[in-house]
Amino acid sequence: MNNLQLKIALSIIPKVGPRLVRRLVSYTGGVEEVFRQKRGQLEKVPGIGDAKASFIDRDKLMREAEKECEYIKKNGIKALFYLDPDYPSRLRECEDGPIILYSKGDVDFNTSKTLSIVGTRNATDYGRSTTEEIVAYFSSYYPDILIISGLAYGIDITAHKAALKNNLKTIAVLGHGLNFVYPSLHARYSKKIIENGALATEFTAATKPDPGNFVSRNRIIAGLADATLVVESGEKGGALITADIANSYNRDVFAVPGKGTDIFSKGCNNLIKANKAALAETGRDIDLAMGWQKMKNKSNNVQRTLFQQLTSEEENILQLLDSNKEMYLDEISIALSLPVSKVSACLLNMEFNGLVRTLPGKCYTKI
Repeated sequence: MNNLQLKIALSIIPKVGPRLVRRLVSYTGGVEEVFRQKRGQLEKVPGIGDAKASFIDRDKLMREAEKECEYIKKNGIKALFYLDPDYPSRLRECEDGPIILYSKGDVDFNTSKTLSIVGTRNATDYGRSTTEEIVAYFSSYYPDILIISGLAYGIDITAHKAALKNNLKTIAVLGHGLNFVYPSLHARYSKKIIENGALATEFTAATKPDPGNFVSRNRIIAGLADATLVVESGEKGGALITADIANSYNRDVFAVPGKGTDIFSKGCNNLIKANKAALAETGRDIDLAMGWQKMKNKSNNVQRTLFQQLTSEEENILQLLDSNKEMYLDEISIALSLPVSKVSACLLNMEFNGLVRTLPGKCYTKI
């Protein structure tokens, strides 16, 4: 029996959640003390009582924990206990944070900036492109930012893929154990995430992806992040649960607005209307609201060098903005007879190079 085995045993007591586990440790005086106490003493711990005390079966829990220890050692898994110094600091602030966070990969959970991105599994082109643009924005200004999501279909996997594409670290929080990946179609991405981030879960290796587990994991997605962004969501859904949890943790929440007729924007629009989320159309909106903005001062010489690297379309856009103080995306598209998608891509590249700046409402101005 070792210290990790005791911690795992503590974390898998049936019917006793993270809050009660913390209470048990606090009232008894330590992890080992929980298992040394007689049942009568455990029953006196507030919230435990006779029924829950009966689940604290030392021998059974230790046997299960021993198997988990073997799996952890064999597969290079990290197990972070809530009292360990390297446990994620943001999760430590959450009273219902996981007792143990298992992770596979190499990532600093305590990096200076973290952003969770969640949304519907039925993502639209608008949702996917917005997610990609926002992640690309942060990769340009904050290459150490950590992107967190849940590896689900739609917005989640889009956020992970965008992070990988832009060489950002990303964490996929799972609703099951680490001995498989759900959905299975995302197994190929999980391997890349392990190489450039981590898979994380509070569940032991063999835990199956039961529906209730995904609701539970949403609090980890919210708890690991400085801010949570909801890109698309119907009137109900897991993304809204994550947003509510983030609000309960006093973390910042943002939502991408959509047309009133778009069913996958209703949840986001409702969050904004209820003042449960700040409106965010671009990464810059989040950047400013969080106070992260770090505008890079570029000399005229650098700008001239960048100008020489621009495409003909980008040069035309820059010349157009020279003669107009501010222009909306649609106005630029019409003036140059270019598709909105093409203009948007050009402007994104120019923003990364410090040539243009995004204003609210997809309006642009030359720097």
